[in-house]
Amino acid sequence: MSSDLPRKIVLLGTGGTIAGSAADADDNLGYTAAQVGVAQLLRAIPESVLAPFEIVAEQVAQLDSKDMSFVVWRQLAQRCTHWLAQEGVQGVVITHGTDTLEETAFFLQSVLPAGLTSEKPVVLTCAMRPASAYFPDGPQNLADALAVASDVPAKGVLAVCAGRIHSALHVQKVHPYRLDAFDSGDAGPLGFVEEGRVRWVCAPVPILVLSTANVEQARCSAEPTASALEVLAQLTIWPRVEIIMNYAGAGGFMVDAMLARSILDPLHGLVVAATGNGTLHHDLERALLRAQDAGVRVVLSSRCHNGRVLPRSDAQFPDSCGLSPVKARVALMLDLMLGVAGA
Repeated sequence: MSSDLPRKIVLLGTGGTIAGSAADADDNLGYTAAQVGVAQLLRAIPESVLAPFEIVAEQVAQLDSKDMSFVVWRQLAQRCTHWLAQEGVQGVVITHGTDTLEETAFFLQSVLPAGLTSEKPVVLTCAMRPASAYFPDGPQNLADALAVASDVPAKGVLAVCAGRIHSALHVQKVHPYRLDAFDSGDAGPLGFVEEGRVRWVCAPVPILVLSTANVEQARCSAEPTASALEVLAQLTIWPRVEIIMNYAGAGGFMVDAMLARSILDPLHGLVVAATGNGTLHHDLERALLRAQDAGVRVVLSSRCHNGRVLPRSDAQFPDSCGLSPVKARVALMLDLMLGVAGA
């Protein structure tokens, strides 16, 4: 594409704080998320910044991301696939709430066709202050996301916030209030956006993760054997996978209670946010073994922000291959769905 032609970027809105509004401009806490349309968000960005782009704006959803749903995930995946397949589109930007951004990013990286994301990026961005604030951070984050989405090396699913570029695999929200609320742990950011210019410090290579392959056998590198989007389109009920945390004095009550209720509301999987290198209180471990014997898939993650659970030969449960608890949950749900569809 000639550098003289506008760079076509599709902007998909889902709501969040970036689209939030409060009665007073000095109120950065008591706002209501998802009040401003995605087209209106563009008006806060100077024309000189938007000039290099041809932007197609589409409102996919309008919600606080704490209320993110499987229905919206499926719609996002379908719209991303549609637009990425268009010849003139260079990339897709998604405005999203911060609370579950890392889960949405990981989900999209897991289900979008690799043939599309290996050539074009999907960039999620957000804000920690509402659009009504005296000094909102949303316009800068959105401008940075547009710069990343149009940068030739960009590919895969990325997240952009406070001038940092994160991969979908590693990004996590690590602070409840500050503007630089996201981190990539010991992997570090992929790059930075500096005055509209993108500087990569690590090649943004899309990583095939274990969300579409068996958690115990894939070991983080298997190619999906079925179209995840086709499976998602057919299913009306997603498998129930819950997260349990280990802590001092943890028992098995919650696990046993979910098992007892499983007749009415089937439990398909449990992800454990274990302490340290996958350690478990003995009472919780016994309950998890009972769940595993009952046919519930159990995956071990760590509640530690950095590092990963290192597998042991005597482990009772498979580990999450370094995924955080919330991303391991997404991975296990997708694995269970593809397993059901392929049975």
